[in-house]
Amino acid sequence: MEGLTAEQESAIAESKESFVFQAEVNRLMDIIINSLYKNREVFLRELISNASDALDKLRFLAVSASEMLGDLKDLYIQISYNENLKTITIRDTGIGMTKQELINNLGTLAKSGTKKFLDNLSEGADVGLIGQFGVGFYSVYLIADKVRVITKNNEDEQYIWESTAESSFTIAKDPRGNTLGRGTEITMFLKEDALEFLKQDKLEEIIKHHSEFINFPISLYKKTSEVVEVPEEVEDKDTVDEDGLEVEEEKEKKPKTEKVDKWDWHRLNGNVAIWSREKDSITDEEYQKFFKVISKEPSDALTWIHFKAEGEIEFKSILYVPTEANNLYEDYNNRKAGVRLYVRKVLIQEDFEDLLPKYLNFIKGVVDSDDLPLNVSRETLQQHKILKVMSKKIARKVLEMLRKLATGKADTEEDAAEDDEAAKVADFDADHPYMKFFKQFGKSIKMGIIEDTPNRSKLAKLLRYQSSKTGDDKYTSLDNYVARKPEWQKDIYYIAAESLDAAKRSPFLEMATRKGVEVLFLVEPVDEYAVGNLGDFDGMKLQSLTKEGLKFGDEDEDLVKKRLKAYREAFKPLTTYLKELFAGKVGKVVLSQRVETTPSVIVTGQYGHTANMERIMRAQTFANPEAFKSMTASKTLEINPRHPVVVALNKLVKSDPDSQSTKDMAFILLDTALLQSGFQFEETEEFAGRMFRTLASNLKLESLDLEPELAVAPEEEDEEGEDSTAKATGGDEDSHDEF
Repeated sequence: MEGLTAEQESAIAESKESFVFQAEVNRLMDIIINSLYKNREVFLRELISNASDALDKLRFLAVSASEMLGDLKDLYIQISYNENLKTITIRDTGIGMTKQELINNLGTLAKSGTKKFLDNLSEGADVGLIGQFGVGFYSVYLIADKVRVITKNNEDEQYIWESTAESSFTIAKDPRGNTLGRGTEITMFLKEDALEFLKQDKLEEIIKHHSEFINFPISLYKKTSEVVEVPEEVEDKDTVDEDGLEVEEEKEKKPKTEKVDKWDWHRLNGNVAIWSREKDSITDEEYQKFFKVISKEPSDALTWIHFKAEGEIEFKSILYVPTEANNLYEDYNNRKAGVRLYVRKVLIQEDFEDLLPKYLNFIKGVVDSDDLPLNVSRETLQQHKILKVMSKKIARKVLEMLRKLATGKADTEEDAAEDDEAAKVADFDADHPYMKFFKQFGKSIKMGIIEDTPNRSKLAKLLRYQSSKTGDDKYTSLDNYVARKPEWQKDIYYIAAESLDAAKRSPFLEMATRKGVEVLFLVEPVDEYAVGNLGDFDGMKLQSLTKEGLKFGDEDEDLVKKRLKAYREAFKPLTTYLKELFAGKVGKVVLSQRVETTPSVIVTGQYGHTANMERIMRAQTFANPEAFKSMTASKTLEINPRHPVVVALNKLVKSDPDSQSTKDMAFILLDTALLQSGFQFEETEEFAGRMFRTLASNLKLESLDLEPELAVAPEEEDEEGEDSTAKATGGDEDSHDEF
């Protein structure tokens, strides 16, 4: 665009006031001017961001004072360049600045983090960080050796600020009067090594890259070429035909054309606030681009939901599920929320924690409401009733999105019911889209079971586990488990272990396997906490195979009671003996109905901690062993009355209860039960002593006293020295040869 005339320049020079930059500003500009940066284009990103902020501020204030817009109601950003003057100009119709604001905003640095930024910048840090410290304006000196700022605020006259990046700047009243109407215009006089930014294609590329989702129209004053017809004068020539009559000669001529340059404003950012558009008009590519902008994620989103909530409160939202969890669970409790809150497209909070419960902090997106008040503090907003209603609706929408990912698309409740039924047909392969989500964010669903009581039943449908019937590459839902259980089965059975392999090898599976009962494998530390909070599903109790009170439901109760009574009578000597012997180590000794080929197992009370839970708590209270001891559950030793080891030990107790051998055999039964049941072994010294005595008995050793040391005959001194050595060596060779 055009610059100032010589007369206007002269008027400015006569009326200007000079000011000295704050020391930190001088230091900042000195670092920028005397350093070389590869990404000098950052200047345009920062100026566009500042212009957008000025427009946002005006729009915010105009909500309650519409007269601030005056005659200039359009809010926009315009960028132009002048190859002759070697300038780039960016203009906005935002709030503008008063004279005092020019001095304060462009002459001093008020941000507390500025000094740290300056130190980092002087050590070679990326200049791209400049915008994080509120000093983005000064990035203009990457490409300019002189900057002119013309600004008009409704509360003041139009002023011109100028600086050549030395130690001072000047401010003068604009001799032209009010030419802007309102807003700010920044003109940069480019350095000789920055003239590449005058290339139209490069300028357009940078603007598009940095302004694709800016809320306001951004236009570039572009030169385009077009072909036009050139009018030409046609001379009429009359000719005479053979009869002597004058005839006008007609000739077809192609029109002359020429290529002309045309200058006009072209809008460069067409994808603004896509959440306010109808979802049918938005392509998947646009959704994915928007996700990358708000999440800063390099990869695409796994899925998303775009909706408009109506009723008690109206708002629009787009919510995304990322593809990867990355380091989400390394600092779960301090993880910031990923949803931005807007009010009438004005950003209120970038990571507003109260929009979603903590377990859904992996969700990225935006929420825009017209019903929330603009001029309230964040603390007041947290207590706002409408916000709580929004939070509930948003959480339900997230769970709806995840259900659709798991079961297929469903737009109505009837379709959702059909999808749920269809999902019960087969289990989930590891490469199913929902399993890709669950492997990354399954812990969050389980945390939701613990934290979100109102949505617990919905979250339960999203759980996935491997089981004794799924194989290594498939996962089942609780719905699928219930759908294929035998009619007589009343409970959902699970086993918690350190790993999938440990769960599969557990002796607690024996009876369930024989009966054909499916068992869920819980192998993550959070699993038992989640299942403990869930309690039941679809009217069926979630029952651990490692706890007391286990019943499968297919037994003849009368027959079981009679058989158990007989067994109790037969094994009373052993159970009584073991209870007395193991006093303080186990609470009860009973006959087991849950094992098939294993002689004994350890179970815990219905409300006590399992072996797996004790392992987890031990890790959590490692620094305080006493705290762990207070949390351990009472143990019950269950013995298998059909196992030959138990039968033989019962006989031994009757015949020789006081012998060390009988006691050792009894303790070995307990030791193996503890180990096979997953409990950590504590009394290693006593265990080793029992095993050595058992070895001695099997080896028929009368005593474990040490044998006397082996006597070694003293060596005789040989006077011949080397000869004797040679002889000895020769003897060895002879014997070696004979061998």
